[in-house]
Parts: sequence; structure tokens; C-alpha cells
Amino acid sequence: MTFELKMTQEQVINGLRDLYGSEFTTPDVRAFCSMNDIAYSTVTKKLKAFKVTKGKWNLEVTQSAVEDIERSFAKPSVLPAQVQNLIPDADENFVKFGPFADIKKIIQSKQFYPAFITGLSGNGKTFSVEQACAQLNRELIRVNITIETDEDDLIGGFRLVDGNTVWHNGPVIESLERGAVLLLDEIDLASNKILCLQPILEGKGLFLKKIGEYIKPAKGFNVIATANTKGKGSDDGRFIGTNILNEAFLERFPITFEQEYPTVVTEIKILKALCEQLNIPMVGEHEKFIKHLCDWSDIVRRTFKEGGVDEIISTRRLTHIIRAYSIFGNKEKAVQICLNRFDEETKESFWSLYTKLDDTVNTGTTVLDPNSDQFENVTTS
Repeated sequence: MTFELKMTQEQVINGLRDLYGSEFTTPDVRAFCSMNDIAYSTVTKKLKAFKVTKGKWNLEVTQSAVEDIERSFAKPSVLPAQVQNLIPDADENFVKFGPFADIKKIIQSKQFYPAFITGLSGNGKTFSVEQACAQLNRELIRVNITIETDEDDLIGGFRLVDGNTVWHNGPVIESLERGAVLLLDEIDLASNKILCLQPILEGKGLFLKKIGEYIKPAKGFNVIATANTKGKGSDDGRFIGTNILNEAFLERFPITFEQEYPTVVTEIKILKALCEQLNIPMVGEHEKFIKHLCDWSDIVRRTFKEGGVDEIISTRRLTHIIRAYSIFGNKEKAVQICLNRFDEETKESFWSLYTKLDDTVNTGTTVLDPNSDQFENVTTS
């Protein structure tokens, strides 16, 4: 019968330290066991807290410390996707025009087919995409691009949540996973940092190297970009801040829609729909007011195209005037305060043109009592 020498944990640790120092391996432990006539399994049990990897121990590092280090380098947790409805609200007064029907067909097909929409400011590019998604019951994630927009803003990055570092998906990844339409608004304001989207614009997934995951695009995912230019910069200086985008990046958009301002007839429909929404009755002077506004903006736009003026009256600015009219009840004031954004010369020129179309601003003003749904004509001196 053989007897095993009993040694305490302290004796084992001190004995190994005297022979091999703080670090030792399996051959060292086996040699120690042979010298002291003690079973290898007995010694390794007493060294369990100091094991740093297979066949290696370090008396200066405990197992709990090793686990803490491993946890700090482990794959970070990912914030769960928020359950929310990203389908835009449908505007019952929306009036379709321009490339709306084609944009809607692309979204409806659920094919990956990126589209670039270019046009002057305030002509409904973004609103058309929103309403197409609303009518098709499709989710839309809109990202407003600036020169500061980078990979962290688009793809995602680490965030500190309750003292823990977690990965937070950016709008691009959310769109990929949900099969949503990704709207890159004002994309010509971007810098080269946006080139991180190139593989996505090829219809491929994206490998998130920071967390070691590959994200595949869900069915229906698509990218639509809007811009005031075609990504070639603004030579006339109208759109300061727009940049020349990388040619390879632009080439990944197979089609480009050029959106013009609506015709006078269509613009009248748009403003009438807005008046209905604001409870402004379409009778008498108020219908004439809308007609005057649309004729006025049309003349300004044609003059702009011919190089006669440097500014333009957008559809958005006309809606601002209608809203100002519903608030202040005075069409002369509504037009003038909405022209204040322009320089003095342009403002006076535009106002002078309007007064030639609408002589009531000189002899009388249509007034709306903001506390009433009724309008009345009054003469002002």
C-alpha cells in the first residue's frame, strides 16, 4: 500500500515558487509531484485559481482576474433593435407630380435598385419618397447628411449604456436588417467619409469588423438619395457646402431622376390642399390669391432659368406663405415676411412683381380672423 504525502495549498504554492518562480508549466508540476510523492491531480486542484491557460499557471494572476480580462475583450453586447413603426404618415392632401410614380414603382418592386433624385431646393424630393413609402406601407429611415457624417453615424458604433460598452446599430444597419428604404437626404453635402456605403450600394451585406458580424440585407431594402446637385458641386454658388462626390460612389446609383418644380396647375392643387388642411375656404379672393401666388412663382422660375434673377420661389416657400396667411390673416404681410429671407434688392424685386399680378394688395387686403373660419374683405388706406 502506498501513501500520498499530504500537503496544504500553501505548501504546494511555496514549493513550486521556490523551484520555478511565479510561472510554470505542466512538466514543472509533474516534476514537483514526482519529487514530493504527490498525485498530479491533487496539485492541479490546489492550483486551480492560478491557471491562466491549458498547461500553464501564474501565481501572480488568479483565475478570476483572467476571467475579468477575457470579459473585457469579449464580443461586446449589442443593444436590441427597438420595436417601432417606421412607416411614414400618409398625407391625404398630397398631390403627386414629377417622378413620383416611378419612385413608387421602384419601392413597390422590393428590388434593390438605388435611385438618385436631384432638383432645386423646396420642390418636394424628400416628401415624395416619404409619401410613396406611406402609400405602400413601407418602412422608411431618413438620414440627413452633413459634411460631418461618418461611418459611426451611418453604420453604428460603441455606446456607453449603464456603465457598459455596447454596440449600437446605425440607421444603415437598421435599414438592412428591417428591409426598409434608406433615404440619404442632401447627400451632396457629404465628405469622402460616406464611402463606407459603397459595398451597401452594390446590394451586398456588410461585415461589422468591430463586433465580428456579417449583416445581410433583408428583402425590400433599398437606398434612395436626394440632392440639390448631381454630386458635381455647385458652380453658381447657390448651394454652398455641396461637395463633389466620388465618381465610383455616384456610379453605384443606376438611375437619376431630375425633379422640377410642379406646373402652375399642379401647384394650385398643392396649395388648395394645404388650405383645406388649414380650414381656409376656397372661395372668392382666396382662390385668386392662390392663383396669383402660383403665377408669380412661375414667372420668377422662368426668369431664373434665363439668368434674369439669382433667387427662386420654391413650392416650399409658397406653402410658408399660405401658413403665414392662416396665422396672421393678412396676405400682404404673409407674402412680405416670407420674402424677408432674401436680400433687399431681391425682396423688392419679387414684391414688385407680385403687386403687378395682385392689385388688391394696394387697394385692399383680404383678412382672416385667426379665431374664425370666415374671411372678409376690408379696405386699408
